Amino acid sequence: MLDRGASSSAAAAEPTGYPGGPYDTSLLVKYEHHVARHIWFGEERGPKKELKVAGHGLKLNSRVPLALPPQMESWVSRSGLASLQRTSLNKIDTNLVSAFVERWHLETSSFHMPFGEMSITLDDVACLLHLPIRGIFWSPQDVTEELAVELAVDYLGVSQGQAQSHVRSCRGSYYKLEWLYDIFVHHRAASSWAYATRAYLLMLVGSTIFADKTFTLVEARYLLLFRDLDGCSGYSWGAAALVTLYRYLGDASMYSCKQLGGYPTLLQCWIHEYFPTVEKRGENWNPAGNCGLPRAMRWSYRQGVLKVDDLRPILDELTPTDVIWRPFEDHRAWRVFDEICLYRGCLKWGETVVPYLPDRCLRQFGYRQYVPSPPLDCMMATDIDVDWISYHQSVVDVIGSSSVATTPSEVVDGYLEWYYRVSHPRLVPPHRDAPREVPVPVYDAGPSDPDWARVSTLIRRYLRQVNAEEEDPQFSDLFEALHISRSH
Repeated sequence: MLDRGASSSAAAAEPTGYPGGPYDTSLLVKYEHHVARHIWFGEERGPKKELKVAGHGLKLNSRVPLALPPQMESWVSRSGLASLQRTSLNKIDTNLVSAFVERWHLETSSFHMPFGEMSITLDDVACLLHLPIRGIFWSPQDVTEELAVELAVDYLGVSQGQAQSHVRSCRGSYYKLEWLYDIFVHHRAASSWAYATRAYLLMLVGSTIFADKTFTLVEARYLLLFRDLDGCSGYSWGAAALVTLYRYLGDASMYSCKQLGGYPTLLQCWIHEYFPTVEKRGENWNPAGNCGLPRAMRWSYRQGVLKVDDLRPILDELTPTDVIWRPFEDHRAWRVFDEICLYRGCLKWGETVVPYLPDRCLRQFGYRQYVPSPPLDCMMATDIDVDWISYHQSVVDVIGSSSVATTPSEVVDGYLEWYYRVSHPRLVPPHRDAPREVPVPVYDAGPSDPDWARVSTLIRRYLRQVNAEEEDPQFSDLFEALHISRSH
């Protein structure tokens, strides 16, 4: 099936690309500017190896009341955004998040792991955040500073002078999150429910799915989303969250970028669900005992001990058995799988358009991974809304070329050979300045029980760190323990 991908041509058989990076450069066309290219040669973004990450969890927790007035609660509940009131982590593990960002590629909208691609999908957003994924996309609307003032007067109930003074202080078409919170408190006390609800919802999305790099502001144009409080439920809020995060991940994967925007809770909780052996995870409850809460609420911040450069070799050594490929199967009573998550096409929100390519991470949907088609060029897309509405044909195309996996990490013959030509399975050379290893790894089946899989991973990681050989008597007990763990 290698002929599916344009980047799998015979001409790519000889190494012609980047040391440590793709031999065939037709897939990752922006690799020259990617942070992974620099990391291979020991070049860091700056004195701080980790990204600066905007997390609003603590502030949001202090601003979200235990209960909203019934008049507001009705609108907030119907908006489809109510779950965002409780999903944010108090703090973000910036080292963990940064290590995964270094593996993101905007051409494919995916993380490039040692064993293939993975991504944050619409299904992940639905389960982690309980946001609606069906609905319409929001088309771009330009808002000048003058219009930002008018919108604040008309829809937030502030005076002309107050709105002018505030927008001027923001130096652009923005509102401060703290200012929106104060407006919410004021109008709630005055029983001005529509004004209070708009200020509250704008503060909520500005602190979560639309968080930007300022840490303090939200774009004024997003107030347009809440002009009609009875109609804002029609948007695909899940797609909006994904488009925004994809965009910021793409920016942050470039060597010149030092900061990540978007909703980092979504990224970190996704990592916790799929990668149980990577870093520490604080757990609030066991999935079996939950009462239908968004899965992001399962996790809490726990101080990590590993830095970015500690995590890079750990991610390099991950195998398919270290992944929980379908973590949400025990959550289907509350979020049934929607086949629109297998739509292959462009997603858009405002002027931002990103490729959404589930054919590159089929193992997350329970299918055998094949060599995917070349990514979409979203710059050429003209009928995104039509494609989204008529998603069914693209779903047929995505899964019609595959079959249900017999093992969770199953791939077709030739997939890993293709992947190792077009990607960079490792970020750190086994030995500095050594060429990238050409042989494709052959993974054993590994333990099926997640606890035994973690034991196996921890033992294997230690044995690799000390360069242990199975013939060495001093490590014989550990190798025996490793074989026992793999048999479960």
